[in-house]
Amino acid sequence: MTSIDDIMAALTTEDPFLFSLSPTTEDDYDYPDLLCDRESVRMFRSYYEPPLFWMITLVGGAGNVAVVWIYLNFRKRLKTMTDVYLLNLAVADLLFLVALPLWAAEASHGWHFSSALCKVNSALYKVNLFSSMLLLTCISVDRYVVIVQATKAQNSQVERRRCSKLVCLGVWLLALLLATPELVFATVAKMDSQPYCRMVYPPELGNHTKILVLSLQVSMGFCLPFIVMAFCYSVIVAKLLKTRNFQKHKAMRVILVVVVVFVVSQLPYNGVLVMEAVQASNLTMTDCEEVKRFDKTGQVLKSLAYMHACLNPFLYAFVGQRFRRDVQLLLRPCCRPPASKNQLNKSCRSPLSSTRASVMSDSDTSQALSL
Repeated sequence: MTSIDDIMAALTTEDPFLFSLSPTTEDDYDYPDLLCDRESVRMFRSYYEPPLFWMITLVGGAGNVAVVWIYLNFRKRLKTMTDVYLLNLAVADLLFLVALPLWAAEASHGWHFSSALCKVNSALYKVNLFSSMLLLTCISVDRYVVIVQATKAQNSQVERRRCSKLVCLGVWLLALLLATPELVFATVAKMDSQPYCRMVYPPELGNHTKILVLSLQVSMGFCLPFIVMAFCYSVIVAKLLKTRNFQKHKAMRVILVVVVVFVVSQLPYNGVLVMEAVQASNLTMTDCEEVKRFDKTGQVLKSLAYMHACLNPFLYAFVGQRFRRDVQLLLRPCCRPPASKNQLNKSCRSPLSSTRASVMSDSDTSQALSL
């Protein structure tokens, strides 16, 4: 007979598809979601996740390594706030991508590493999830300042650059703090003699801890960044609409792509996390087939959210004219020498209106808004 302690232990484990308890008494049917065998979900995960995770790792790794390499070799001195944010964003994405091969190995064969590595890998994922989202928020705020408060931004470039380093330090410290639950609760749990690295909450804490952790991830990893980005880019678009700069339409397309990609990649999976929190609160899903469909959908949407790590370099760095030029120099070191410094600077300037409708002159990422 399944004990209440066993049931509570399963309820407080973050990924319920790893647990299937066999019904032995009528009392067990008070917890119908625990009676569902999720073997098909685990099989789906073993075929689906490894190749996709490796693709994300390779593509995202190449793009973010290029960003870091260019900043360290072509721009040894970070000149703007967005330069600092972009470098930190690339580092955050790279650290996140380091964790994906281990999750791919777990999906195929289970977790055959130490419990300590389980904690570190889980925490590494959360640190870089939160730092990436917060850095994207910082980039949107910087673009807002450069466009909407152009005069102030122009007169305080040095102070803003110094401030950006403190902001990045604060972002990393906050991300470490928000990843504390992974260091505490992540551990190796067995299912049918197969070990998995999962969040396992003590039964005495009930489901409140799991709900709190999921709420923090949704609020700090999606809601806050989305609200700030929506406000900043809405004001930027309103500002662009008032100008006669012929490049404003290209700038608005870049903004639209940035926002749409963020929403499409992050909103569905965060919706799944909200449903998980509701399920942990009152067990809204009781049908086995419904639970398995939800688990598979969650796996697919999680992978979609992970793809943002390989899209960031193309959305925020490679769209800049000077950044593309530096990539060409990186890929073709034997090509003919670039034009003179004056010509390069001239080619990177965009005709700006009196309202500085774009953020082009402040950084490469800013320049992307009018190219």
